Amino acid sequence: MERTISVMTGKGSITHNERKFTAKNVDKSRSVNNIEFCNENIREVYHKLFDEALEWFNAKQTRKDRRIDDYYEKIRTGKQEKLFHEVIFQIGNKDDMNARNPEGQLAKEMLVEFMQGFQERNPNLYVFSAHIHMDEETPHLHVDFVPYVTGSKRGLDTRVSLKSALKEQGFEGGTRSDTELNQWVLSEKQQLAKIMERHEVKWLQKGTHEKHLSVLDFEKQERAKEVAALNQQIEVSHEQLNFTNQIVNEQRETSDRLDQINRKLTSDNAKLAEANEALEQEVASNEENVRSLTAQNESLELENDDLQEQNAKMEQENQSLSKQQQDIQKQIDSLVGSKKKLERNVRAYDEDPKWQVPEPTLLQSAKMYKDKFVIPFVAKLKDLIKNLTIRCVQLAESNERLEKRVQKQDEDIDFYKGKISEQYNKIVGLEERSADLDRVKTYLGADKTQAIIDSVKEMEQALKMQEQQQRKSHRGLGR
Repeated sequence: MERTISVMTGKGSITHNERKFTAKNVDKSRSVNNIEFCNENIREVYHKLFDEALEWFNAKQTRKDRRIDDYYEKIRTGKQEKLFHEVIFQIGNKDDMNARNPEGQLAKEMLVEFMQGFQERNPNLYVFSAHIHMDEETPHLHVDFVPYVTGSKRGLDTRVSLKSALKEQGFEGGTRSDTELNQWVLSEKQQLAKIMERHEVKWLQKGTHEKHLSVLDFEKQERAKEVAALNQQIEVSHEQLNFTNQIVNEQRETSDRLDQINRKLTSDNAKLAEANEALEQEVASNEENVRSLTAQNESLELENDDLQEQNAKMEQENQSLSKQQQDIQKQIDSLVGSKKKLERNVRAYDEDPKWQVPEPTLLQSAKMYKDKFVIPFVAKLKDLIKNLTIRCVQLAESNERLEKRVQKQDEDIDFYKGKISEQYNKIVGLEERSADLDRVKTYLGADKTQAIIDSVKEMEQALKMQEQQQRKSHRGLGR
């Protein structure tokens, strides 16, 4: 059998090749029969191929404006080279190699064999995406590749260039119709034709058989060749038109899907706007809370200053009381010492000879003994007892005064302990409110919270100035 070989180049649609969306001419039930040879992310391919060369290129630049931040974006937005190229190979047509028939399966096998040697034949064409589609009328192969050349003396030493890549593989451009790309396409057709011959399928080339003819017949043949070539171009154009229509339909479907996505995004944006409005109301409420907390915090700071002053005074008074208590303790110690001294004196009275009454002698009369010893001794005892009684009264009075002072100090200490406990509770309350303010700062952010505080202070300052102006106005009216 004889079959044509069709090769088409185009813009390429990776999403179409991956079947991210399904066009009208695609039978979804047969998509499982499609073959994916490779499918890499093109951005990652650019990093793999060109990052090292880009780093060397930028390192050599002395001017920042000549450096390239992203080679992928430079090619994508530039006009000299395409990001990637796509070539489509097809054997026969929907009438003689339909994907539903055994001939279509044979076309699939031949395209698979052709693709398996493609990268080896084309080392300068990095294939990142390749698919055989069996879910359309005729099996065909999509090959997407990045053409690149190494050792370049212009720009990056490894850079994108279809012409240089094909030239590196031995295809030199000639006439306008005999370009590197046309030479390469013809070469790939010949490779595919060899595979077809192994499967007993001949390449049907229209208008290529030559015979030994006369000059007139030769001219007729040449005209026939031109007509055949035109017919072939028309056929190719029809095929390209069909593919173009297919891509247009796919793009329309993509546009419809984008419209749906846009409508959903519009709905989502409306919901986000409502949520944002609710959040703004919540922020406004939080700002009011911050203003209230700020005012409370300032009031608490003033109270805290007063409490600290009172605490300092109480500490001074406490120190004074402690000193007084030490003085009283010294006096008590002195009294205890006096008591011990008195006890020692009392024992001395028992032992000291001058406090002993001598025994009367045999020759002494009772009157003489009384006048000489008893009466003087009793008078001496009376003086001693009188002095002791006065001293005891003084000690008792001094002890009573000291007990009253100790009691008063105890009462003062209890009072100040209560005050200190009250201050401690107030300080704890201040710390809790300060923690609340810290929570508000964490929620709103320190900068926004400080801005609110500054705004509140400015408002308070304005109100104070307004009140001062009003008081001045009243005083002026009173005069």
